[in-house]
Amino acid sequence: MEATDLYNAEFIDHVAHPDYKYQMHDPSMSHEGINPSCGDDLVLSVKLADDGTIKEAAYTGHGCAVSQASADMMSDLMVGKTPEEAIRLCELFMDMVTGKETDDAKLEELDEAATLKSVSHMPARVKCAELSWRTLEEMLKGTTDKASTTEDKD
Repeated sequence: MEATDLYNAEFIDHVAHPDYKYQMHDPSMSHEGINPSCGDDLVLSVKLADDGTIKEAAYTGHGCAVSQASADMMSDLMVGKTPEEAIRLCELFMDMVTGKETDDAKLEELDEAATLKSVSHMPARVKCAELSWRTLEEMLKGTTDKASTTEDKD
């Protein structure tokens, strides 16, 4: 996939008509994510079902098209997942956008978010694409392993 393939119709639709960009009422948890290098700022909220799976995911905030489309794709993917499954998918996504994972068969698990694979060729956009995924991972790791914390290394 060429870097110019990023801005396809699917991507543009997530930016222009996001399904998951709204203020959630009574979330189980919320967490803010900030990308100081470009000003992206979002608050991610999830509502857990009685069985512990993610029943609803939503975000508010502002940022570039890459961060907003990525957040919308991620929110869609996470509905129905357990926190452990969601964390694993976050790790897979971050491996993809940093170029550590390139196997398309493995990346199929990311569904539409796999279309952001070309971000790995745009170093300045990686943090934009990762923002919502890192935010979700940090929030969920706080619930699955109270002793575990993640920190942005840059």
